[in-house]
Amino acid sequence: KMEHIVIGLIPGDGIGPIIMTQARRVLERLLAAELRSGRVELRDIEGLTIENRTAQGKAIPDDVLSTIKACDVLLKGPTETPKGGTLESANVAMRRELDLYANVRPVSVPEAGIDWTFFRENTEGEYALGSRGIEIPGKLARAAFAFARANGKTNVAIVTKANIMKKTDGSFSRICHEVAAEYPEITAEDWYIDIMTANLVNPEIRSKFQVFVLPNLYGDIITDEAA
Repeated sequence: KMEHIVIGLIPGDGIGPIIMTQARRVLERLLAAELRSGRVELRDIEGLTIENRTAQGKAIPDDVLSTIKACDVLLKGPTETPKGGTLESANVAMRRELDLYANVRPVSVPEAGIDWTFFRENTEGEYALGSRGIEIPGKLARAAFAFARANGKTNVAIVTKANIMKKTDGSFSRICHEVAAEYPEITAEDWYIDIMTANLVNPEIRSKFQVFVLPNLYGDIITDEAA
């Protein structure tokens, strides 16, 4: 419905610029008509490199962040986060600044009966907030269940370690089940993260899973396994 759409291209650092060069070629082919008419604009965003971020001591330099916020859509390459020190991850900072609360990651292997969609926390939880505490609202759970209903899915796996992390993961599970009550046609099941890592490589059970909703740290690990 928008008359003009600005797509920001952020190459990042390392192999990022190499990836973005080819990604831009794909966009220019797919959006050729929209680019010609002026409805879509591709805008290059430089400066989100480890060298510039380190020099300025900021995960996202102010001028880069302003340019990012002026875009409607972002396509971002990888950015390095150094070990040690105090420089925050550019990804974590960007998710917080833009309220990108849902990290949605699909994995599909039709010949193996695998059609998974992971809803990983992006801006909350101890992984993102560290010692500053945690806050777990219902937005992520609602996004996962709404996706399940809209796509004809019947099962949502709530993945936590609530038997040990009773306050944090326990709250996450409780909120998910509160949201699940609004979707009676969908089965909501609790799974512990360690068991779920085994389930994903178990051909006897893995095809039953459809949609996953899980905290940031577990989501970071298990979606790498899924991929």
